[in-house]
Amino acid sequence: MTIGIVSYGAYVPRYRIKIEEIARLWGDDAEALKNGLMVYEKSVPDVDEDTATIAVEAARYAMARSGVNPSRIGAVYTGSESHPYAVKPTSTIVAQAIGTTPEMTAADFEFACKAGTAAVQACMGLVGSGMIDLGMAIGADVSQGAPGDALEYTAAAGGVACLIGRKESELAAIIEDTYSFTTDTPDFWRREGMPYPEHGGRFTGEPGYFKHVTNGAKGLLNKLGTKPEDYDYAVFHQPNGKFPSKAAKMLGFTKAQITPGLVVPKIGNTYSGSCLMGIAATLDQAKPGDRIFATAFGSGAGSDSFSITVTDRIEEIRNLAPTVSELIKDPIYIDYAKYARHKGKIRLA
Repeated sequence: MTIGIVSYGAYVPRYRIKIEEIARLWGDDAEALKNGLMVYEKSVPDVDEDTATIAVEAARYAMARSGVNPSRIGAVYTGSESHPYAVKPTSTIVAQAIGTTPEMTAADFEFACKAGTAAVQACMGLVGSGMIDLGMAIGADVSQGAPGDALEYTAAAGGVACLIGRKESELAAIIEDTYSFTTDTPDFWRREGMPYPEHGGRFTGEPGYFKHVTNGAKGLLNKLGTKPEDYDYAVFHQPNGKFPSKAAKMLGFTKAQITPGLVVPKIGNTYSGSCLMGIAATLDQAKPGDRIFATAFGSGAGSDSFSITVTDRIEEIRNLAPTVSELIKDPIYIDYAKYARHKGKIRLA
């Protein structure tokens, strides 16, 4: 059975803070940070934005592109590591906001930065089995970084929603196959009640990100019998600009293949939305017949890889909602004081 992306929608807050502004507060070398991270500014949620509002906006844009009746959606799954409630699903908020019927299932997913792609795989399974007609998978975050921590330079906000279906005439992109690689590698964590996550520093690189991304990618390439040169585009999880660039080189993908989807330099790491944001940015410019290779990574740790072929329908739906490049342009820059207020970093005792 053919399964794929019927529609997609992204959302990025307009507020930004530049790396120089954060570095100014902590006395860090801004130029060294920008060169090392390949991140120059990051998105910041407004004071009234959270994972739920971001997920709703992305889902509404996906519905605007889809042209389908929301009553056909049988599942809504939202992946995030910053759900606004510890006990209260984000996905039920999204489901009601986009007009689904109560005769559906909803749940929240959590697996660091790959919770969104895990939701995609779950929807693929339900759609493929015939249990549901359409499934909405979302990756959204308003990620956290403690004041002065290295994460503060990249932890950003944004989200992407993908409507997954099986009716060939409705598919804008076919998901040819998927492959996952998972181990118990505690490179990044946040215990219940902790306001900010902790990380293992350089431990998150080699045994975390690169091991899982390369093994996940190689696993899918071997499964399909494909090579990097068989693809027009490639997307890898973007915690910064350096990691996906290095991973692509390690696997044999070129800079030209990853550049269209590499949005992290302008918006930072949107965590559960990161890989999906790269896929959305690529779909915004891909042509029918183009192939996209994508691998998401989530600390803890695991990766999800996808092989995607774009269909003729992409031309019909692309301009029915804002593209990622349109969402990124015309940012509103703020200083650290406003950033701290927007992120709730200033708390009353």
